[in-house]
Amino acid sequence: MAETTSQAEALRARRPLSPHLQIYTPMLTMMMSIMHRITGIALYAGTLLLAWFLIAAASDARSFATAAWFLDSIVGQLILFGFTWALFHHLLGGVRHFVWDAGYGMDHPEREWLAQATLIGGIVLTIVVWAVSYFLR
Repeated sequence: MAETTSQAEALRARRPLSPHLQIYTPMLTMMMSIMHRITGIALYAGTLLLAWFLIAAASDARSFATAAWFLDSIVGQLILFGFTWALFHHLLGGVRHFVWDAGYGMDHPEREWLAQATLIGGIVLTIVVWAVSYFLR
């Protein structure tokens, strides 16, 4: 009896308490899931930036000029570009998860195609939106 208990304890001591990134081999779907969470967090910061702009627009001309100057600077444009990409990437990641929740795309090739479509689609949609806005200026 004591021998069986010690064997069980030895097995329990060797196993990790929970799986972690050192155990799993990085896969595209895993990285896309992590990026979905990161872009969700980035959308909070972008929403605060949008709120600042709208509050400045509703306040006075000086506040609006300051916000417009920042958003028109190189740093502001890079932040807006990243916010646009995060928005589209998170949107497409949500669509991918919705497709999975419906029971589709869980097999090997479809799972990878959906992950690639999320990645490529977010980049393409961001470039299209920025190109259209550039030509409409």
